[in-house]
Amino acid sequence: MTVQTDYPSPLGKLTLASDGEAITGLWLPGQKYFASTLAFDTPKDGTLPVFAQAEQWLDAYFGGKPFPALPPLSPAGTPFRRAVWELLLEIPYATTTTYGALAERLAQRGIYTSPRAVGGAVGHNPISILIPCHRVLSSDGSLTGYAGGLEAKRFLLELEQMDA
Repeated sequence: MTVQTDYPSPLGKLTLASDGEAITGLWLPGQKYFASTLAFDTPKDGTLPVFAQAEQWLDAYFGGKPFPALPPLSPAGTPFRRAVWELLLEIPYATTTTYGALAERLAQRGIYTSPRAVGGAVGHNPISILIPCHRVLSSDGSLTGYAGGLEAKRFLLELEQMDA
């Protein structure tokens, strides 16, 4: 059964979801596709160990401290979207990449696609911040396409001490 909890952050109240074993969602306030995998009556239960693990990671992230291990993640999506999200997890902290570079990396794995299709998958990432979709920029290095809003993307990149 899916449950949810809230996490107070510098970006506002984040909503986290879990199936009891892994994090299945993390959304910023007002995010496009907000809570897209939750039923309207999903109960709240902040006592799950996986929520505690996620909160420890987020505390370290927002506090500029060394990260503990990521909690288990289980984003629901098509095989293509999951392949893109796996690549996002490989983008190091304080580093950015482009949609085109991700499309090239997918091609190296036998998945031929366009930067635009990659952008669609990135935009539907249901576990923001933990799966760092904010680290993806347009080919000219500009901020584009963040479902949480460009101000949130700028904040996260500045938090990681990158020019935004």
